[in-house]
Formats: sequence, structure tokens, C-alpha cells
Amino acid sequence: MSRARVLLRSSPVRQSMWLSLLFVIASALSLGVTYYVAHGTQDRAIRESLMQDMAGFRATPSAAALAALVNAETAETDPQRRLLSYRRPGGRIVAGNAAIMQQQEGFRVVALGPAPVEIAGRFISLSAYIHGGLLTVAQSARPLDELRQTYLRVVLFSLLPAIAAAVLGGVLLARRAARSLAGIETTLSALTSGDLGARVPQMPGRQGDIARIGRSVNRMAEAQQQSTEALRQVSADIAHDLKTPIQRLAVQLQRLQDTPGLPEEAQALAGTALEETRGITSTFQALLQIAQLEEGAPRARFEPLDLCELAATFAEIYEPAAEEQGRRLSLSLPEAPAMVTGDRTLLGQLLANLIENALRHTPEGSAISLSLRHQGEATILSVRDHGPGIPEEERGKVLRRLYRLERSRTTPGSGLGLSLAAAIAGLHGAALQLSDAEPGLRVDVVFGT
Repeated sequence: MSRARVLLRSSPVRQSMWLSLLFVIASALSLGVTYYVAHGTQDRAIRESLMQDMAGFRATPSAAALAALVNAETAETDPQRRLLSYRRPGGRIVAGNAAIMQQQEGFRVVALGPAPVEIAGRFISLSAYIHGGLLTVAQSARPLDELRQTYLRVVLFSLLPAIAAAVLGGVLLARRAARSLAGIETTLSALTSGDLGARVPQMPGRQGDIARIGRSVNRMAEAQQQSTEALRQVSADIAHDLKTPIQRLAVQLQRLQDTPGLPEEAQALAGTALEETRGITSTFQALLQIAQLEEGAPRARFEPLDLCELAATFAEIYEPAAEEQGRRLSLSLPEAPAMVTGDRTLLGQLLANLIENALRHTPEGSAISLSLRHQGEATILSVRDHGPGIPEEERGKVLRRLYRLERSRTTPGSGLGLSLAAAIAGLHGAALQLSDAEPGLRVDVVFGT
């Protein structure tokens, strides 16, 4: 399930943006290559036309024939489209429709005629010395400019709107997918935290891979909830059915122990059996209580209470017992009240279980600290001891019912103390966390998570 959570953390919106960027790059490259090819083809066509014209002029037999041919061509040529200029070595133009003069910043073109007019725009020219004069043939680059304008219009009025629509559509679809994935992630997180009633929200009629995954998660959660509830019910039924006969057995053993004239050895055996029977009864009682807590029934008794006041009360109750066992119990409270909503009796039982667990598993002379602190919006109740602690790989297991560390199997207890504390914390929306106190064990109950 952790792997699923990692996979769900990837952002569909970010993926959509990357795909949109890839689409933009691919479209720009495609359009750029197309423009480059078209521009090159058009440019080569103009230059080949100029070379063909120049070849025709080279074929003239003399300068006079060349001048006549140039004049004949210029009579039917628009100087805005095509320029012809034949200039003798002295600089005099003997034929043509334009004067091409070189300046510091380029060339200046003036159309010849009764009223000389300067011609603007780009031209592609070709010059050659023929029959002692310089012949210049130029053709307007307007087709290339028009081609560029056409492609700019394609970009502005076709490609950019298409890109914007693709990006917007991708983001909208990605946000929709992100909401669905967030619902799946929230449900998986709740299931991992023990909320087996969590389900992925379903939209009627929605199809697709994510919707199918959501339905599969819900089916899995439903099956897991049914199995867990069946197992919980069986455990509760067994505990409930055996509790009464075991209590009767304890009563019979008590009567046997109190029988007048019973030999001392028999009384000792009866006392030992009675003590074991009471331990079994206590274990069944704890199992039943955990089942009730998991069902959430005690929430009806919740009320506002101050954890500082509750912690001070239990520190006062257990301080004499700690001193009697050769241990020191200290208390540290914040100045501000630590208000929570919960059941005073259950939270008191949680505190009692944690303190008794510390007293039971620490050597004589150890220090045990009970503290409360505020951390942001959370309130943290901590019980810390300097005993042997719990190995990191065992910390999750000790919260299971009836699980005991190997070294604790010879000591009194049922293995339900921390399980019951975790169940009470869960009922109050808190998290019970175990960590290394260096040395020893620190148990944090985090309210307001």
C-alpha cells in the first residue's frame, strides 16, 4: 500500500504541463522546419530565376545589344518587382529602370523616369560585368516576406489557440484526474491508519482507468472490513462466552481456598489457581473493552477536559507506588491548559496503562517522566522511562493484541496494555507513537493530528 501512495503522489497536473510543453515544442519544431523548407525553396527559385536572366543577358553580342535588351525588358517591368541596371565603367547608367547606389548602411534604390522615386523593400540581386559594364539584376523579396507573414498568421491564429486549447483541456482533465487520485490516496491512507470504513468517492457514470481503480479499492476495502469485523466479532464472542464460566471458576476457587481445615498445600494451590484465573478474566475483559472501543460506542460520553489536570491527578496517584518500588516519577506540564474532547475514564485508563507499563519494565532506581507539551496545533502526552526499551523492529508488533516481547514472557501481564492504550488513543483521534528514549522507551500520544 505504501508503494501505491508513492505512485499517487505524482502530480497529474504536472504531467499534463509536461505533455503540453512537449506538444508546443513538437508543433513549433514542425512549423519551423516547414517554414525553413518553404523559405529555402522560394529563395532558391528567385535566385535561379536571376541566374537564368543573367545567362540570357550574357548571350548578347555587344554592349549596345545588351543595353537595348535591358531597355526592352524594363519597358515591361515594374520596378517594385524587378530591377535592371546596366552601368558603364564611368558610372553612367546606359540602360535599366533603377539606379542602385551603395551607401554606408546598405544600398539605395531609385526608380528612373520623369520623376525619380526611391524604392523601399528587400531585393535579391545578382551582378556581373558584361561587355565592359556592370549589369545588376534584382528581384523583390516580397514573396519571402509574404511567406513569413503567412506563417506568423498561422502561429498567431491557428497554432497558439490550438496550444492554448490543448493546455487548458489537459490541465482541466489533469485536475479532474488529480481529484480522483487524491480521493484514492486519502482512502488508502485512511485504510492504512485502521479506518476500514473509508471508501473512494464514486461519481455515477464515470468511466476510465482511475474510476476502475477506485472501484477495485472499494471492493478490497469492503472485503477487508468484512473479514476484520468477522474476526473481531468472533474474538468478542469467545471472550464474552468464556468470561462468565471463568468468573464462576474464580468464585469456586475462592470458596475452596476459604474452606475450613483445608491443608496449607491445597490452600496454596487454590490461591495460585485463583490468581491465574483472575489474570485470564482480566485478559478477556481487556479484549472485550478493545472491541467496544473499536466500535466507537464510548464517543457518546465525550466531553471537553483538560489533559493537564488529568495528568497531574494520575501523577499524584502513582507517585507513592513508584517510590515504593524504588523509582522516581516526575511531571512536566505547560502553562496553558491542554483541552481535548474525550472520555475522562478512558483517558485515565490510558495514562494508567502507560505508567504501569513503565513501572513494570524498568529496573529499580529508574526515572519515569510524564509530560505534556504543545507543538503547533497538536498536544503531545509523553511517558518516558530509562528501561531496556523496545527494539525498533518490534515497536509496531507490541501494539497488537496479546503480543509480548521474548524477554517479557516471564513477567506478569497479558500483552494488552499498549494495545488497549492504542485503541483508546485511536478512539480519541490521537496517534500512539513509540520511539527510543536513549536509553529506554518514549511513548507519545499525539492529539490533534
